[in-house]
Amino acid sequence: MIFGDIPIGEAEGTILAHSQKLGKRRLKKGTRLSPADIAALRETGIELVTAARLEPGDLTEDQAAAAIGAALGRAGIRAGEAGTGRVNLFAETAGLFLPDRAAIDALNAIDPGVTLATLGEYAPVEAGRMVATVKIIPLAVSGAAVEVAVRLCSRNAVLRLAPFSPKRVVLIQTELPGVKPSVLDKTRAVTETRLSASRSTIVSEIRCAHEVGALTDALRRREAADLTLIFGASAVIDGGDVIPAAIATAGGRIDHLGMPVDPGNLLLLGTLDGRPALGAPGCARSPKENGFDWVLDRLLADLPVSGDDIRKMGVGGLLMEIASRPQPREAEGAPEEPVVDIVILAAGRSSRMGGPNKLLSTFAGVPLIRRSTETALAAKRAGHVRVVVGHMREEIVGALGGLAIEIVENPAFADGLSTSLKAGFAASSGADGILVMLADQPFLTPADLDRLIAAFVPSGAGSIAAAFDRGRRRNPVVVSTVYRPEIMALSGDVGAQGIIADHPDAVVEVEIGAAASVDVDTQDAVRAAGGTIAREHRNMSRRSDSSKPAK
Repeated sequence: MIFGDIPIGEAEGTILAHSQKLGKRRLKKGTRLSPADIAALRETGIELVTAARLEPGDLTEDQAAAAIGAALGRAGIRAGEAGTGRVNLFAETAGLFLPDRAAIDALNAIDPGVTLATLGEYAPVEAGRMVATVKIIPLAVSGAAVEVAVRLCSRNAVLRLAPFSPKRVVLIQTELPGVKPSVLDKTRAVTETRLSASRSTIVSEIRCAHEVGALTDALRRREAADLTLIFGASAVIDGGDVIPAAIATAGGRIDHLGMPVDPGNLLLLGTLDGRPALGAPGCARSPKENGFDWVLDRLLADLPVSGDDIRKMGVGGLLMEIASRPQPREAEGAPEEPVVDIVILAAGRSSRMGGPNKLLSTFAGVPLIRRSTETALAAKRAGHVRVVVGHMREEIVGALGGLAIEIVENPAFADGLSTSLKAGFAASSGADGILVMLADQPFLTPADLDRLIAAFVPSGAGSIAAAFDRGRRRNPVVVSTVYRPEIMALSGDVGAQGIIADHPDAVVEVEIGAAASVDVDTQDAVRAAGGTIAREHRNMSRRSDSSKPAK
């Protein structure tokens, strides 16, 4: 490929390196310049263009990305369409993502212009989650380099997915005097949420005294199952402790005790009747990610776990700052504040606006999407803030520059609101609840969001905390992850209204007032709320500039 400034008379057939505005028309980057394009450029007075001329054997960025993406698309991985030199790859089902690190390193060493980026090893993913992206850096690359990359992908399962499979699970919880039933109830709810991605179910639960004899009896009389989970009233710190002693007495074996992951150090891996049994660390009572998740997810994906596998989890195993946690076992078994993440839905096409994107309208000079996201970030009770993007992705992401958020891609945004809701829930696997926030409510405040989160509980009454305006249900809403399976079953242009209607006893009303009712779906609504539509802002800026005296 030859790249540089090319006289307009020699530019036919070259690939445009940068977008060019031609009056009301725009030639996009990557356009193969036609005779009509050349004529339009000449009429605008352009004499030189920065472009690329292909040499024999070269492939355009999209051709190269498509070829490599197609070679990677197997073993549960689906390749998307090529565009701007990129092909995204998606999980076809829920499971654990298994990239081949050596093969990916080899692919990225073939040519500086060919890149492959992926999620981490053993990352849990939902169906439709983006797991990797091929990006071609220049406008074209050598076809020979692409051929080498395709051959490498054909010889190796570079990207692979180990699908989750439904398991029958027995849950056993031991009790000591003073342990509240609500703690055990929460532990079950959190565990059910962890199992939901694999469609696994708790077929029975046994609660017994925290004694070797009582636990041994529970293990012997438990229902036949694929997996046994044991939550002890106190942590396992020795091979002679209650849980390992009971497993051995019941005829099982201890495969490994402890793990180099914090939180999660005090995990026990054992075997009973030829099936795995896990002694859960105290942190597994919380929905936050911990070492228990790492082992449980592998078992749910039918991947064997050995003591050696666990010993190798140390690199990357520091999941939180130890100094920020209580002293070891100081508050073990005590309930924690629910973790509520915020998901902002910003992938829609703003079809009722008749052209402009409402989220790029400005309020006091700030794009609405940024204003809404800053409101979410200022909520004191919130966890992570994620923004789901789709339509006009680059412009929306650009308006959020510098904010401490996670961008969640929704390539299926055209299929309706449910796809964004599912994408947000899929990305928020470690939370008790999700505050679903529409991006077009300019009058919400951080205090409004904190009131909703304060009213939320992970299960039962309050597991849906909905904003109300003078007795009428409006937005936002906090939805427990207990309802994740129902969310993931949605389709079309619907939100969570049906799920809320199906669980009226779970809803707690939080009166917010008019801010809950104001959304700006139309141009008139934007103006009435004090906003300026994006294109009006540009027009005013041009008029202002034209009125300035010449220097």
